[in-house]
Amino acid sequence: MKLTVLGCYAATPRTFTNPTSQVLDIKNHLFLIDCGEGTQVQLRKFKIKFSRINHIFISHLHGDHFFGLPGLISTFRLLGRDKELHIYGPKGIKQAITLFLKLGDSWTNYPLIFHELESKESELIYEDEKVAVRTVPLIHRVYTNGFLFQEKESPRTLNVNAAKKYGIDKSQFNNIKKGDDGVDKSGNIIPNKQLTFDPPEPKSYAFCSDTVYNEAILPIIKDVSVLYHESTFLESESHLCEKTKHSTSKQAAQIAKKADAKLLILGHYSTRYKSIELFREEAKEIFPYVDLADDGKTFDFGN
Repeated sequence: MKLTVLGCYAATPRTFTNPTSQVLDIKNHLFLIDCGEGTQVQLRKFKIKFSRINHIFISHLHGDHFFGLPGLISTFRLLGRDKELHIYGPKGIKQAITLFLKLGDSWTNYPLIFHELESKESELIYEDEKVAVRTVPLIHRVYTNGFLFQEKESPRTLNVNAAKKYGIDKSQFNNIKKGDDGVDKSGNIIPNKQLTFDPPEPKSYAFCSDTVYNEAILPIIKDVSVLYHESTFLESESHLCEKTKHSTSKQAAQIAKKADAKLLILGHYSTRYKSIELFREEAKEIFPYVDLADDGKTFDFGN
């Protein structure tokens, strides 16, 4: 599981900071999460293959989270894309994007499939044999969802040395890989767990931006491996949270602590602050395992 942050600052783009967009590489899937202005430029800058992006998740319809989407969709067309592109986002996103395409007479030459969301409860929106994606309902000024990406447990792998030790014939290996027990030459049953290695623990990633402090999300993200939580303000500006429906770094840390997250990544910083290190310092007063998102930063969470 690997995360590339393309942009992680609030509001307007600057020459040296970009609005929200990130790429999650999980179980050989490349998921694009939010698509602020400049996303396709950042994709090129960090050498991420456009052709591997088949699913885009948009949290809400504020410009700093989706104004880059029309341009990216158009670029896919110019590059000759022919495979499906799935877009998951709030109801209204189809109308917004298709209006751009209609007015520009630039319909895609590939299937563009919208999955519009309007439920205020967590729901499963994508699933295959390797990964499941659920919404995380957030509280913002408009309808907003975070997203929880969860690996499914991998198959157990054959322990060849153990199989030889118990005298298991090679003809059984494929069935053991599928979960069957083994049978030795004397007809004794050898439990599958004694002939295979445990799979790695499945990882999970929760993207939560933008939102006020909201403990209702805790049951959804409980024990998450990595939590990305917005931290627009430092504590000195906490009085702005209710008006803008954003969070402080300390509030993000409280959510991480109560969710028993393994790691908290902060982002969506207001550009009023001179150093993002201040966010880490405040969050670590509450929760010890804190890292900072920044444009172009990559997090590798291992195999």
